[in-house]
Amino acid sequence: MWRYILLIALLSGLLWQCMRMERNALTHLSYNPTPYVLEEPAGFVRMVIPEDNPLTHEGIALGRRLFFDPLLSVDSTVSCATCHLPHLAFTDGQVQSVGVQGRRGRRNAPTLFNIGYLYKGLFWDGRVATLEAQSLHPVTDSIEMANTWPEVERRLRQHPEYPAWFRQAFGIRRSSQIDSTLIAKALAQFQRTLISANARFDRKMRGELAFTPQEQRGWTIFFDASPDVPHAECAHCHADPLFTTLEFANNGIDTVPSLEHFPDRGRGAVTGNRYDNGMFRVPTLRNIAFTAPYMHDGRFATLGQVIDHYVSGGHYADNLNPNIRPLHLSPADKADLIAFLHTLTDSTALQRAY
Repeated sequence: MWRYILLIALLSGLLWQCMRMERNALTHLSYNPTPYVLEEPAGFVRMVIPEDNPLTHEGIALGRRLFFDPLLSVDSTVSCATCHLPHLAFTDGQVQSVGVQGRRGRRNAPTLFNIGYLYKGLFWDGRVATLEAQSLHPVTDSIEMANTWPEVERRLRQHPEYPAWFRQAFGIRRSSQIDSTLIAKALAQFQRTLISANARFDRKMRGELAFTPQEQRGWTIFFDASPDVPHAECAHCHADPLFTTLEFANNGIDTVPSLEHFPDRGRGAVTGNRYDNGMFRVPTLRNIAFTAPYMHDGRFATLGQVIDHYVSGGHYADNLNPNIRPLHLSPADKADLIAFLHTLTDSTALQRAY
C-alpha cells in the first residue's frame, strides 16, 4: 500500500513540475533579435562592447524599460531614472542622490551621457570596469534601491510582459531563466546608446557654424590656445572630444592635514593606495550646464563657483594634481569661459533621450 502511495506522490510531483515548466515556457514566442548599429561620433575612441552582450534593438528596448521601472526597488518607488533624469543630462539636480524612503547618499549623480566610453572605471571611484558590473550595484545598495536580486528576479519572472521581452532580447526558453546577469546586460545595452556629440562645439569643429566672439575667447582660455589671454589649465583634465581624460585626480577641494584624512577617500578606498585618497574620476564637461550641482559631493551650485575654486588654486595635499594652481582670470574671463562651456550642451541628445 505504501509503495502505491509513494508512487502516486512521485508521479504527482513530476506532473506538477511539468505543468510548472509549461507555464514558464516561452518557446512559442519567436526569437529573432535585430542587431543595432551604433553610430559612433568621428574622433571618439571606439566603444568597447562585450562579445557576450552585442547591441540589439530588442535588448536596448528592454534595458530602457528596466531603466525607467521602479519595480527594481524594494518598495517600487525608485528607478534608475530617479537619479538619472533625461532632461538633466541623466543627472538629478540633487547635491547627493536620494534613494528609497528618502535616504540620502554621499555622492552626486554623474551624467550617463557617453558612459559607454568610460573604459578606465565607473562610479566616481572607478570600482567597477564594465557597465554590466555597474548595473548590479544600485539594486542592492541599502541607500539606493535596497532590494535583493532574488526578489527582483521573482517580480520580473511573474510579470505579465517582461518574460516575453527577455525572450525577444536574449532567447530565454523559460521565464525562470530571467536573472541578474541578463538584467544587467539589458541595462548596459541601453546606456551604451546614450551618446552626446552634437553640441554647438561639435558643429563648430565640423565647420557648420561660427562661435560668437565671447564663445571663441572662452574656447581660447579653456584650451590655453593663445598667449594673449589668461590660461585656465582646463583641457589638461578635460580633453576633447569626451572632455575628460577618464583619469582620477585630487582637484584640491578638501583641506586635509594628511592623505589619511579625506572625508571621502574616493579612489583610495578601492585601490588601498594612500596616494589615491581624495581622488575621483574626472567628469565629462559635456552638457555641464544641465548637471549642477558639481563635484563628487555636489558642493558647488554653479559653474561660477567651480571656476572660483580653480582660480583660488585649491587646497594643497601631497597628491594634488599638478595642474591645480592659482589662476588669474578676470570677471570677463570667467564669463567668457562659461559662455564656452555652454557650447557643450547637446540639445539633440537631450531631446532624443526621451
